[in-house]
Amino acid sequence: MVPVTAVAVIGAGAAVGPVVADASPDLPDITPQQLLTNVQTAKVDGMSGTVRMTADLGLPALPGGGQGPNEMLDLLAGKTTLRVAYAGPDKARVSILDDMAERVFVTDGSTAWAYDSAEREARKFTVPAHDTTRERPAGMPDPQTIAKRFLDAVDPSTQVTVTGTRSVAGRDAYLLTLTPRTDRTTVGSVTLAVDAREWVPLRVTVMPRSGDEPAIQVGFSSVSFQVPQASTFSFSPPKGTEVTVEPEHAKPDRPAVPRKTPEQKTPDHKATKERPTVIGTGWDAVWVGRWNGANDPQLEQLLAAAPTVSGSWGSGKVLTSRMVSALLTDDGRVLVGLVPTSVLEQAAVKAPR
Repeated sequence: MVPVTAVAVIGAGAAVGPVVADASPDLPDITPQQLLTNVQTAKVDGMSGTVRMTADLGLPALPGGGQGPNEMLDLLAGKTTLRVAYAGPDKARVSILDDMAERVFVTDGSTAWAYDSAEREARKFTVPAHDTTRERPAGMPDPQTIAKRFLDAVDPSTQVTVTGTRSVAGRDAYLLTLTPRTDRTTVGSVTLAVDAREWVPLRVTVMPRSGDEPAIQVGFSSVSFQVPQASTFSFSPPKGTEVTVEPEHAKPDRPAVPRKTPEQKTPDHKATKERPTVIGTGWDAVWVGRWNGANDPQLEQLLAAAPTVSGSWGSGKVLTSRMVSALLTDDGRVLVGLVPTSVLEQAAVKAPR
């Protein structure tokens, strides 16, 4: 259910290919290896901007929209606008702009807030002591953070080329394209638009194996590399906001307050506490976890319409989209990957029961 994260994790790896560059804008030639090195060693003290995210994963529509799992799917279908800012490793602000509403996650290094203007609710957290090993605030949904997932574990599973130049958010950028060397993935390519001066990714475009339209595109429409003012990371709940002060061990792990209704069921997460297994490596990696069956009417309706498959591994239901496939077995396993369903079934043979 979080294919953006899945894309970022399994898309890593590269074998450097020939240099290709165009003249728009006119930038010095650069080899893929040089560009990779520049990106991996880039460091800025702060930045801010507006991020546009467009996602068309072909996910099935769930009835009732706007609550529970549908809220997550809203970020994975259609268009989303975010305002982001950070300064150093412990100051960050993310605002998700909805129709006539805003959801905010902000931290100044000692206190964090998660606020939902539509629900008029806010949660306050105490931030643990600063971890000096971190280079970026966790959870920043910007091109730099997403692209870093691809570049942290470069290996020969991907061909990497410099495929041209572009102007992104008014800045000159090189295009670094990652192309899988396998047909066992639904990903056709991932292209990073890398700032030609600061060497940070300004845009990430994920193309499916079939089709001419991006499945995911996350990029700055405006960006500044000046360090934001300290006031950017302070927050005072508006009058009338219901404030919940969380215990010190609680973690603000999502940039929005969950929206709940009295009728919404609370899923049993007991089995999900088990560490998931990864079968395979690179682009055709498959994540294997556990699930407790459908306990949500919307999910039950979705599974009822899903095809049933079976094999030596057992039987179950498959959910497919342009990019993400999931296999939910009758014995409680769930397998997810950026792969065709045939790869999921092969992985199910090896997956622990």
